Amino acid sequence: ILDRPAAHRPPAAVVARSSKRCLAMTSLRKFTADDMFSFANVNLDHLTETYNLSFYLQYLVRWPEYFTIGETPAGRRMGYIMGKAEGIAENWHGHVTAVTVAPEFRKIGLAQLFMCELEDISESRHNGYFVDLFVRVSNMLAITMYRKFGYVEYRRVLGYYSGEEDAWDMRKALSRDVDKKSMIPLKDPIHPEDLEDG
Repeated sequence: ILDRPAAHRPPAAVVARSSKRCLAMTSLRKFTADDMFSFANVNLDHLTETYNLSFYLQYLVRWPEYFTIGETPAGRRMGYIMGKAEGIAENWHGHVTAVTVAPEFRKIGLAQLFMCELEDISESRHNGYFVDLFVRVSNMLAITMYRKFGYVEYRRVLGYYSGEEDAWDMRKALSRDVDKKSMIPLKDPIHPEDLEDG
């Protein structure tokens, strides 16, 4: 709908109603090993990292509560989120490893639904201080979206993406971080090898 020329777009209120209806028909469930063979439509975006099967299986075994998929009533995969809990002491947090939505299901609020689910798990089940994620510094669309969700650019990680592109480490404090210390941006960039062990 939003890709149409402005003169041919329906009014914003119609788009909003359509988006709410689509989101209301979305089923969220835990990701299973079988989903790895049917989510190709979700991973077609050039900004979506596609991992090897053992990587997905590792997450399924170690952090199954953090691996969620969305699908239509007909069973078509709409998107997924995968993450983990890591860190020690005040660095204990939830981490978003990947969140992606298939192109045909974007702009209906699904990414926000996934993020809220992961934040809730990080807070209620793992008692984390914050949630973080890495995003390419050139991916302004995603950075803007995460800002709307309450994330800030905490620090820049030089050469994070195979030494070719920097990443922003973006963070959002959870209720355990009362003073929101985890969101105070650092001035100096770091290198991937300086990241804390998870």
